[in-house]
Amino acid sequence: MSTLTASHGAAPSTERSFPPIGWLSTFALGCVVIGGITMASYAPRVAPLGPPVALLCAGAVLLLASWTMLARLKDFSWSSFWSVFKWAFLAYLITSGMIELAFVRDHMRGSSLVIITLMLMIFALSVPTTIAFTTARYANQ
Repeated sequence: MSTLTASHGAAPSTERSFPPIGWLSTFALGCVVIGGITMASYAPRVAPLGPPVALLCAGAVLLLASWTMLARLKDFSWSSFWSVFKWAFLAYLITSGMIELAFVRDHMRGSSLVIITLMLMIFALSVPTTIAFTTARYANQ
């Protein structure tokens, strides 16, 4: 029989509380995926840049916020984080390069290509951040 607490009627949790780093980096990914799909739907024509730029900025802010929270963590399994991050980043860097090549071959140029490139950079960083953080947060338990 489990030990129950008097106030809530449930067993006490021993899981450490972390800031929403995984959520923020996942939302950053969502922003750039939506922006990238919007841009791709216009290829090879020039897409209206307002919504994709707004999504790019939102994704960048969310990813920077997640990194800021991540940098402030104490008693965190940094060795696990970096071990996972470096290989995930390599995989997503290659994937981003392949996607970039597809846009270049579809004759995307100028500011549209710059926006897509920046979105792909956020893509290549946000997924490894989410994967590595999720792995490292449970490495100490």
